[in-house]
Amino acid sequence: MKKCELCDSLAKIFCESDQAILCWDCDSIVHGANFLVAKHLRTLLCHICQSPTPWTGSGPKLGPTVSVCQDCVDRNDSREEINNEETHDDDDVDDEDSSEGNDGGDSSDGEENQVVPLSSTTPLLPRSSTSEECSDLKRLQKTLP
Repeated sequence: MKKCELCDSLAKIFCESDQAILCWDCDSIVHGANFLVAKHLRTLLCHICQSPTPWTGSGPKLGPTVSVCQDCVDRNDSREEINNEETHDDDDVDDEDSSEGNDGGDSSDGEENQVVPLSSTTPLLPRSSTSEECSDLKRLQKTLP
């Protein structure tokens, strides 16, 4: 694994201008030094293989972010396809059994949640709370059923 050129921690970012691979902490120290170095465009390294990814950024401090290169994504997709093919035969039987009696909701006896629109007769509450508005609100609440 690639190490940060300043502190030997795991490298997370590559700065083309400085030709340096850095960890998050060292990157924020170096690129937070002044507004000129903060403009350096940096490339995130792949979380898995540490090769450059398409994700870039600039600024005094880039937050810890996980990025993955296209090769690692493709490798993961290939593994998922193989796993899906191996379990495909078992899925046919399981799907029929698991769908019975389970509609996926929390409602019981076919009840549904309903959205009731706000009627034109329902008063809206004021956002601020000045003393005058509070007294108006109290009078309004007394008139409501």
